Amino acid sequence: MAEFIGINGHTVQFQPKLYRRVAGMVRDYHPVEWDLGLETAVLPPFPQAKNGVDWSRVYGSWQRERWNVDACLMFETIPLPKWKELEANARAYGAAFAREFGRSGKRKLVDSVEIGNEPGKWSDGDYTRMFRAMAASIRAADPQLKIVTCNLATGKGGDYEKSVACVAETPELFDVLNIHSYPQLEGWPTWRRSFPEDPRLGRFLPDLLDLCQWRDTHAPGKAVWLTEFGYDSSTKPAPPGGEAAKWVGVTDVQQAQWLVRSLLVLSALPVDRAYIYFFNDEDQPGLHASSGLTRHFAPKPAFHAVAHLQQVLGESRFSRIITNEPGRLRVQEYRAQGGKTIWVAWSPTGVDKTAQATLTGFSGKLLTVQQMPLAAGSAAEVSVSRETSGGISLMVGESPVYLVFEKRGE
Repeated sequence: MAEFIGINGHTVQFQPKLYRRVAGMVRDYHPVEWDLGLETAVLPPFPQAKNGVDWSRVYGSWQRERWNVDACLMFETIPLPKWKELEANARAYGAAFAREFGRSGKRKLVDSVEIGNEPGKWSDGDYTRMFRAMAASIRAADPQLKIVTCNLATGKGGDYEKSVACVAETPELFDVLNIHSYPQLEGWPTWRRSFPEDPRLGRFLPDLLDLCQWRDTHAPGKAVWLTEFGYDSSTKPAPPGGEAAKWVGVTDVQQAQWLVRSLLVLSALPVDRAYIYFFNDEDQPGLHASSGLTRHFAPKPAFHAVAHLQQVLGESRFSRIITNEPGRLRVQEYRAQGGKTIWVAWSPTGVDKTAQATLTGFSGKLLTVQQMPLAAGSAAEVSVSRETSGGISLMVGESPVYLVFEKRGE
């Protein structure tokens, strides 16, 4: 799970030491416009961008905290007409970035690069031109640097995503298929989200599974990364007027519960990474405005909940789903080196209540049973009772419970 859970950061604002407790993978929104300005034919004086930011200092501080860095090269903020010679400019920039920052480059600070974030204002054809030119030059300059697509959809491209058709004919130019997906029940004007297991969610998990199925058919062996998902949680009501007037957020507790459960559910899919959106917020109500794990850089309940997940499951890998009863109980198994087995149990609902559950089929000594925490300090121990049948009975609610067994179960 330490190699699965990521977080979205943002250049000089990200605090690498603070967030290291919650993740080991960080995705940066790297503005190509900072590097090139509007003179796309003139390369920046790397490691500095043309606007003066020193990327060796930014990414170097992240590397010192042992982050795996994914740089999302957001070329799309530079209008297409400003790319005087699109392919030539893209090739030169991609090669220069890879040679300077790549895994086998001069500074070895970046582990992967995304070619675009959500280039919705670019046609699929223009994105294909950009992708092929930049990807080919990156591949040639640093074969060890992982190349990631922009946000993709298996159908037609839209305002926020490009069609997989843009990359389908050149699988040798990418290592990872990328998707953004949010557990959203409604779009504008409420942007209402729900718990990750909600059967009413038509796109969150289905879109991911569609991309995985496309991968299996057209690009077997490639990874799939979910690089954006999350929940908005603000203490303030929606403003009386404007775009966010009817926005509906979640509570701080729901954000913590549903983020952790999302990570657990996602880990059971054929997905290689999941990056939480976002690292910090300023408590503003509105779409994507309060998704941080911290508020004013102070930990929210979600921060503590995800940090605890890392503490318990960081060295473990998903093994199997033990129980999946919609609306009642979900139990998943994780296994760690050394023989420990961890079961995680929760109520897969949006209803704030607990119910008695009996778990069976495990083996080995039960070492600890911990409740997902919402604050700093040690996680609360959960009381359990042994059934005459040999099972374990405990109360289970929306906050996952972690059961750690000494001996590996079969």
